Parts: sequence; C-alpha cells; structure tokens
Amino acid sequence: MSKLKVGIIGCGGIANGKHLPALKKNPDVELVAFCDIRLERAEKAAKEYGTPDAKVYEDYKELLADKAIDVVHVLTPNKEHSFITVDALHAGKHVMCEKPMAKTYAEAKAMVEAAQETGKILSIGYQNRCTAAALQAKKMVEGGELGEIYYAKAHAIRRRAVPTWGVFLNEDEQGGGPLIDIGTHALDMTLWEMDNYKPKMVVGTTYAKLRDQTDTGNAWGDWDPKEFTVEDSAFGFITMENGATIMLEASWALNTLDVREAVTTLCGTKGGIDMPEGGRALRYNTVKYGRQVTETPDLSAGGVAFFDGEAAKPEDLENRNFYDAILKGTELRTKPEQALVVTRILEAIYESAKTGKPVYFND
Repeated sequence: MSKLKVGIIGCGGIANGKHLPALKKNPDVELVAFCDIRLERAEKAAKEYGTPDAKVYEDYKELLADKAIDVVHVLTPNKEHSFITVDALHAGKHVMCEKPMAKTYAEAKAMVEAAQETGKILSIGYQNRCTAAALQAKKMVEGGELGEIYYAKAHAIRRRAVPTWGVFLNEDEQGGGPLIDIGTHALDMTLWEMDNYKPKMVVGTTYAKLRDQTDTGNAWGDWDPKEFTVEDSAFGFITMENGATIMLEASWALNTLDVREAVTTLCGTKGGIDMPEGGRALRYNTVKYGRQVTETPDLSAGGVAFFDGEAAKPEDLENRNFYDAILKGTELRTKPEQALVVTRILEAIYESAKTGKPVYFND
C-alpha cells in the first residue's frame, strides 16, 4: 500500500513539539507539504521532516489545491482552525486539527457538518486521552468498577506557568486563556471517561486577577501585562442531563500548591478514580469486605505500546489511532461530535462569566 501523503498547515510550536515527531515515527505517511505565514518556519520543517521534494507554501489554499495530498494537519492559532479545516475537508482531505476544536460552538459545528458532508475523517488533538492513566481509567469505567459516575472534577491548574510566547495571551487569536488552552484537555478527558456528552446547564466565572502583576515568578519569565488580554483563571459548574455534576478548574497562574493539569477525578457509586503526579499515576478507591481500600495500578507494566523499542508517547498513540481509522477503518478515539460538546461547554462558561447568569442547553 502506498503511503499517505500529508500536508502541515502551521509549522510553529505545536507542530514541532508534538505532531511532526509523531508523524516521523509513522511508517504509513510521508510529509510532502508544509505551510506557514512565516515561510522560514515551513522551510525549516520541510528540511527536517519532509520528503526530498517537499513543497513549502505561505498560502494554505495553494497546499489544499494539491490533489495528491491525502491528509492535512491544522496546527494554527485557534482563530483559524474552523475555516481551514472546512476548506481542507471540502478539498478532499482527511483532517487532524489541534485542540481546541474552534473558538466558538458555531465554528466547531461547521467543522462537524463539513466532515459529514464530505465523508472525510476529522479528529481533534486531545492526546491526553492516550496517557496510561487515562486509558487504564477508561477500561475500569467500562468494566463497571466505578458504577454510576455522578460527580467529577476536571483539573487544569498551574501555579505560575503562563505561556509567554506565540499568541497564547491574545484573545482575538485564541478565543480565551487557560480555559480554552488547558481546561479543554481536562474537560475532554472527563467527558470521555464518563461517556457523557449531554450537558444541561453551566455556570462559569473567569478572573484576570494576576495578569497586571510584574516580577511574577513565572516559570517562563515575566509576561507583558499589555499583551495579556485573556483570563488568568476560569471555573465552571456543569450539570448534565442525567443529574451528574462536573467541576472544571483552569488556571495558568493560581496561588495554590494543588497543581494538576489535564487530569480528572471521577466519583461513582462503586468506587472512584483520581490521577496524582500529573497523570503519571492512577488511584482507585473502593470498599472491599467492609473496608475502605485504595489500589494503585502499575502503569508501567503490560499494555504499553512501543515504537522502535521505545514506549509510545500519548501523541504517538493519538497519531496511530487517527491513521488506522483512515487506512483500516478502525474506530476513531476522538470523534469530532465529542469535541464539539467540549467547545460548546467552554463557550457557555465564558458566556456565563460575562453575563453573570447560568447558560441552559435546550437540545
């Protein structure tokens, strides 16, 4: 079988830090085209990861016009996710779009509709579903170990780790701050573990309490308050149609020692799960023989996928699942309809924070 020809749109940090290294390990693809509004970044990525005759572009529409390209990765700022993805799907390409799906629910819905209209495969880059802790938790939930999950927390908390590069602090480009950046990962994982995509009501609050500070102690150096146009913290209270409750917490800069990012806590009628150590561990609590019991599975033993003798990273597993869905028709782990609900809830949190009122979902 000939290899799938892949084009990259957006050759910045997420491309070089996640997608390109994962694609390099995939024997079923070849990278034949690279696009970036800064041509030198596309040229650099093409030289490092592309085929000898890989093409470079500044205009993504020129890349999409190449009928030989089978798959496109959309790795741009959030503002551009929707229209590039829709154009790519209608150009006959399968699409992997980096998270979050889009800035707004309407934009994300247009992406789902384009995938349905074209019959092309669309997935969103929620690689944290592929951590060992998340995959083990999913097996336990599906096996009935937790019973009915009626309460959960989605954690995305940093103490002082505001990203000071790129467009992270730009509301117009990104649509928000930590909520849409890292809170989206935590919410996606929580909904996926619960297999619950029917929200009923959302109440949200956002804060910009620290963004005007200087001499910040930030992990990546002081941020510029003049460029910091998004929230520094956001919190959501979500009730689902079946009565379940989800608490979502997201912050780039919170004065707390309880730092956990892109993990979830799940509480059910039979047991509960949480993910300490930044998701590198999993704890299961239950009752056996009338006694409270805590179990910690060894996540390093068994069930570990490998590439060339090295344990696969979450982005490797995400990449393999996406391309297996294209080549073999296997089930897509992150479906666009699921990511659409994530975006809808995030938008509702921002709306509730702005109006001071709950947001109700009528469908």
